[in-house]
This record gives sequence, structure tokens and C-alpha cells, in this order.
Amino acid sequence: MELTEKAIVVNNKDNVATALADLEAGSSVELDAGDKLLTVKLTSKVPFGHKFSLAYIESGAPVVKYGEAIGVATTAINAGDYVHVHNVVSTRGSTGAEGGAK
Repeated sequence: MELTEKAIVVNNKDNVATALADLEAGSSVELDAGDKLLTVKLTSKVPFGHKFSLAYIESGAPVVKYGEAIGVATTAINAGDYVHVHNVVSTRGSTGAEGGAK
């Protein structure tokens, strides 16, 4: 059985998608984002299970997955960028400005 979807958007409020396979830099991913269809060109490799941005996210802006903020961008993130610990600090379980569980 061949995988037809390369990534998934869980909620139409999300500004990131999750890779359903290892995705190569430069590839284009077509996504059903609830009320719209998107095509995102990846700027870097995105491993299976990891996130990439659907649109520009300003530094300090929330990163949204599952329709909820899961972290804050620590630098500007362009559409198609890999979204991970190098450019996001978690707000889940946060008790301070650094984010993350304490």
C-alpha cells in the first residue's frame, strides 16, 4: 500500500503540519488544512513525525498544533521550515520564561 498523504494538519487553526514520512528538502507537500488546500515547499529535510511550518511565524508568536499553542517561536520561521527545538520553546508544562516542564 502506497502512502498518499505526506503530512497531516490536525486542526484548521494549526500553523504547522506533521510529516507522515521522511520528507526531503525542496519537495512540495499538498495538504488538506480543513477549509483550504495548501501546497508547501519544504526548505529543509523533515523527519517522520516531526513538524514543518505552513506559513510564516514571527519570532515570539505561538506555534499551533491540535488547534492549541504548543510553544513559541524563538526566531522567525518561514513556510516550509522544519519546526523543532532549534526554533521553538515549549509552553507545555511551563513554569517560567524558558518554557518546558520544570
